[in-house]
Amino acid sequence: MNKVRSLFTKYKDILVYLFFGVLTSLVDFLVFIPLHKLLGVSASVSNIAAWIAAVLFAFFTNKLFVFQSTNWSAENLIKEFWRFTLCRVGTFLIEEVFLFITADLLSYDGLVMKLLISVVVVVLNYIGSKLFVFRKKQGD
Repeated sequence: MNKVRSLFTKYKDILVYLFFGVLTSLVDFLVFIPLHKLLGVSASVSNIAAWIAAVLFAFFTNKLFVFQSTNWSAENLIKEFWRFTLCRVGTFLIEEVFLFITADLLSYDGLVMKLLISVVVVVLNYIGSKLFVFRKKQGD
């Protein structure tokens, strides 16, 4: 049991990020699926709406629970949200290009393609958030 506790402590940031990443992905898919599969909206457009909902959810869960950023001043909040959104725009563009090519142009199943690219996006988002958005300052 001590070994499990030690591993959890060592990888806590990643495990908590993955937990909230799964919830963020759930938000993303709960918007994407009805738009794309039920209403017939293109994979790319459905992905834009899903992305907006997921980014808003992810910012606050990452700030509060994953990286435990405690500075809620307006200046800091704007700075963190701007950086967070900028990182997410980068991974969003990767996802959009992938979906456009695979689902819209090549007619592969949009949901399957979204699942595949989501794995890459989660990893890139973690790296961006850890290194660029919620990085700890000296003395934190």
